[in-house]
Amino acid sequence: MLERIETKLTREEIVEAYVKMLGSDRVLTDEETLKLNSVDRYYKLENVFGIYSLPLPAAVVKPGTPAEVAQVLKFANENLINVVPKTGGSATEGGLETVIENSIVVDGSSMKKILDINIEDMLATVQCGVGLEKLEDELRKVGYTTGHSPQSKPLAQFGGLVATRSIGQFSTLYGGIEDMVVGVETVFPNGNICRIKNVPRRAAGPDIRHLVIGNEGALNFITEVTVKIFRYYPENNKFYGYLLDDMDTGLKILREVVTQGFRPSVARLYDEEDGLGHFKHFSNNRCVLVFVAEGPEQLATATGGAIEQIVATFEGVDRVEDSLIEEWFKDLNWDVSKIEEERIEIRETLVNGYTTEISGNWSVIGDIYKNAMARIRAEIPAQFTLLGGHSSHSYLNGTNMYFVYYYKVDVDPTLELKTYHEPIQNIIVEETLKLGGSMCHHHGVGKHRTHFLAEEYGSSLYMLETLKAAFDPNGIMNRGTIFPLTK
Repeated sequence: MLERIETKLTREEIVEAYVKMLGSDRVLTDEETLKLNSVDRYYKLENVFGIYSLPLPAAVVKPGTPAEVAQVLKFANENLINVVPKTGGSATEGGLETVIENSIVVDGSSMKKILDINIEDMLATVQCGVGLEKLEDELRKVGYTTGHSPQSKPLAQFGGLVATRSIGQFSTLYGGIEDMVVGVETVFPNGNICRIKNVPRRAAGPDIRHLVIGNEGALNFITEVTVKIFRYYPENNKFYGYLLDDMDTGLKILREVVTQGFRPSVARLYDEEDGLGHFKHFSNNRCVLVFVAEGPEQLATATGGAIEQIVATFEGVDRVEDSLIEEWFKDLNWDVSKIEEERIEIRETLVNGYTTEISGNWSVIGDIYKNAMARIRAEIPAQFTLLGGHSSHSYLNGTNMYFVYYYKVDVDPTLELKTYHEPIQNIIVEETLKLGGSMCHHHGVGKHRTHFLAEEYGSSLYMLETLKAAFDPNGIMNRGTIFPLTK
């Protein structure tokens, strides 16, 4: 990896230069703003208690155009200033943490125009700071949808969604963000503004969209995104819920549905503990399998009928009332209004928790789940209030697994991650990599999984490191994210 060189500018010189460039109203330096922009973990315990242990950025810079982004990055590149790109701020793996002294956070949330909704070409073009929920609301008014609905939908903005290779809860039908992105505009550290045009497909060399999608701000800063849109048929939604006694049976059913060619929008399997957290009024300490079929009436009906037929071939599976699943479906996303209430509850109970998501082929995903759960129970001396998992994104060749863990914290808040979350996540990733799975399905590498990067990539790490050296030779883009810090 490249050895990084630190800026010789002082904090005051950095702020002065950006104020001169953008004006004082778009260069924020008050302490509270700097604290909130030094982290990304929503419920990192020390932050819940108002403790901010990372170096505070020199400033939060808010450009308003791609040209201003280019100016901001070019100055940072010439003066070796670490840049942390940001839009919605709902990341969970430390990608937005400012681990380098005198960093700047480049916040694209001021670039928030919906530029075009093109019904004929089935495209929507937005600036990076447009909220997903805002675009979705506009599309639904005219009978369309993005098909993208991560839990973070009320907070997420398009720059971050694309940069983190986001996925939504309807992915089995619509795909991940990489399947939705048609074209992008992005800015590189040297100030080059690059636009990838909007076409259905092309075979003119490698698909360079993927130099942008999933780069986590470590290669470039996304300023504009064009995504596909889909017709919206909520009146045709069909809901299915089942109780079963083991995860293996549920995984077999998921595999059968998907490999037979059916694409429900929701295909989820919860183990007993995780199921209690979502379906406690009817799960009866059993695993819960959920499907939603949607789309044109004929397609939704055919998909729903196939699900019923496939499930009927498995013994020991009991159906629940459709209305129970329909009610659950209404409350999939974060409730922003309750975030502060939840922070208060964490302070009062000292119960905190996280998720770690991985993926694996059908032949290994069950063993990954069992092996990781067994090791967590045996090796982590924690008072768990929830230790479970669920599969929520399935593909022809495999599925993902979310591990969900909540525990009572009996250490200093600043020691929580190293005492609980990191050892648990390490176990999950180790067991996943042993069986050839991927260490992160959609939350990204951030700064908290970089120590597994070489094992994740193997011989292809050469390609990734060469991209970094080519596009960011001075190493100013989000140091410590994806690529481990060299010192």
